[in-house]
Amino acid sequence: MNIRLAQRVQRIRPSATVSITALAAKLRDEGRDIIALSVGEPDFPTPAHICAAASAAIERGETKYTVVGGTRSLKQAVVEKFRRDNGLEFSLDEILVSCGAKQSCFNACEALLEGGDEVIIPAPCWVSYPDMVRLADATPVIVDTDAAHDFKMTAEQLRAAINAATRALILNSPSNPTGATYSRAELQALAEVLLEHPRVVIITDDIYEQLHWGAEPFCSLLSAAPELRPRTLTVNGVSKAYAMTGWRIGYAAGPATLIRAMTTVQSQSTTSAASISQAAATAALTGDQTCVTTMRDAFRLRQHYVVDRLNAMPGLSCWKGDGTFYAFPDVRKALSALEIADDVMLCERILAEAGVALVPGTAFAAPGHLRLSFATDLETLEDALDRLEGFFSGARVK
Repeated sequence: MNIRLAQRVQRIRPSATVSITALAAKLRDEGRDIIALSVGEPDFPTPAHICAAASAAIERGETKYTVVGGTRSLKQAVVEKFRRDNGLEFSLDEILVSCGAKQSCFNACEALLEGGDEVIIPAPCWVSYPDMVRLADATPVIVDTDAAHDFKMTAEQLRAAINAATRALILNSPSNPTGATYSRAELQALAEVLLEHPRVVIITDDIYEQLHWGAEPFCSLLSAAPELRPRTLTVNGVSKAYAMTGWRIGYAAGPATLIRAMTTVQSQSTTSAASISQAAATAALTGDQTCVTTMRDAFRLRQHYVVDRLNAMPGLSCWKGDGTFYAFPDVRKALSALEIADDVMLCERILAEAGVALVPGTAFAAPGHLRLSFATDLETLEDALDRLEGFFSGARVK
């Protein structure tokens, strides 16, 4: 029997990062020596005080459903986080807790978008943004950036991309996959354009906020342009900063009307996030933040090592970002020298011949690049980079 699938499903692809990581795990299970640098997941354990808070919640019997939007204690912790770190004030009815920042973004797309709408997404971009937009029957409009402009969209590019169909802008800073972070001045320049177009809603994904080490302190869009508050949704979570990917807690703050609509969407999908995970996230946001600094410092050291190694390889050029735990080398010269058609085929060859799993830049709307996650220990990174150096030594690039 042939099952007819919905058109919306046929418009999207499986997440490239998830697919490649699954393939690497399969090869490893088959006995292959594989190093997976494809997944965006900190290698550190969840800090002990956060785990202890989860255990205490179990002991207290907090194992039931919570209200859809999140426990009062976690929502209050989110309010305090925005006040402490960003100088922003939100009320509890402007906060929604979800099963990860990804669900927060998905909820927003479902609540805001419909057929005929367009959503501006600067590229390189996280693999899921365009397909979330397509699932909501809208059209992603990709705005290309490059290393020459630090992989950031300019105000002029934004102005040129907006038209009568533009419904939203998705902004990710620091960026997955490049690590590019918008400065306060750059955000204010974008805000000047957005103020000319009151219909455009902004979704700003700040999930890598705490993993930032640029010359300036991190600045969220609303901190730079509070006048955009009536139509800005700020998304964040605990996965990256606190090594809590498996706990699945993200949150969003924005206009109460939008938060209510997103809560309704969530009520018909996952309902609430896990009660135990919410207790753990509360401890993460309210507890000692030393663990965040420790992990951030380690990622920064790894970035310097990885980028320097990549730039020494023939045919590769790697821009050094301001944060996250990704490197995003340009491999176009190597593709030509090795006579490999594209970055997808290059990743396949690297996995087969060098045993290193990477993600092709095509998945991030940036062909001719690769994404490498350095969220693993230096010994493993050294092994992986030695393998990559051996692979690329076949290139003869002048």
